[in-house]
Amino acid sequence: MSGPGRTAVVAGSTASRRGSVPLRWLIVAKMFFAFLGFSAIVTEIATLTTRQRFRAADFFSYFTVESNALAVISLTVGAFALAAGATGRGLDFFRGAVTLCMTTTIAIFIVLLSGYPASELTAVPWDNTVLHYIMPIVIMVDWLIAGRIRPIPLRRALVWLVLPLAYLVYSLLRGPFAHWYPYPFMDPSHHGYLGVAVTSVIIAVVLAVVTGLIAGVARWNPLTRWE
Repeated sequence: MSGPGRTAVVAGSTASRRGSVPLRWLIVAKMFFAFLGFSAIVTEIATLTTRQRFRAADFFSYFTVESNALAVISLTVGAFALAAGATGRGLDFFRGAVTLCMTTTIAIFIVLLSGYPASELTAVPWDNTVLHYIMPIVIMVDWLIAGRIRPIPLRRALVWLVLPLAYLVYSLLRGPFAHWYPYPFMDPSHHGYLGVAVTSVIIAVVLAVVTGLIAGVARWNPLTRWE
């Protein structure tokens, strides 16, 4: 169905049963996982505060926290946009940037951090599962199936790299002054400056490749399939 019929399905008011049910559940799923991610961040703050270990500057300097906060925003805004039939290129572009950040989160965690005990990574072990596994997977699946996404040119998608690369620079510059690094692979005292430099270059190259994959991946649209 095309034209006005397509809008009706998104709005949900006059949609057919086949079209409206999957969309409704998609919206519910977005809100559920947005709440899950938000609750994990709040639980971390509350637990660290109770233990008198919460330092806002350090806590919000974790890429995991920043990317999950963006994921919560993306899912929430995406849910309301779908409900209102107001999805657009701007939201798609933001979702792509968040997808890159969350893909980075799970990839770096698995490759470089998964060997550490969960208690050293998060204040609450369950939050480790939510923030490092569940939410990144949810965002990647959301990118594949949710909304009307048009292909994004690679040259435009490369702008997404600004977020993770700016974070990397920020962390490396802040570390010597704060005497603290958010992740061991960023700490020169562990691997030396050469080791940190090599790791940073590898991460940058991998991010560029992942950006191309995210921008160019074929996307299945459940709304179109059900119309």
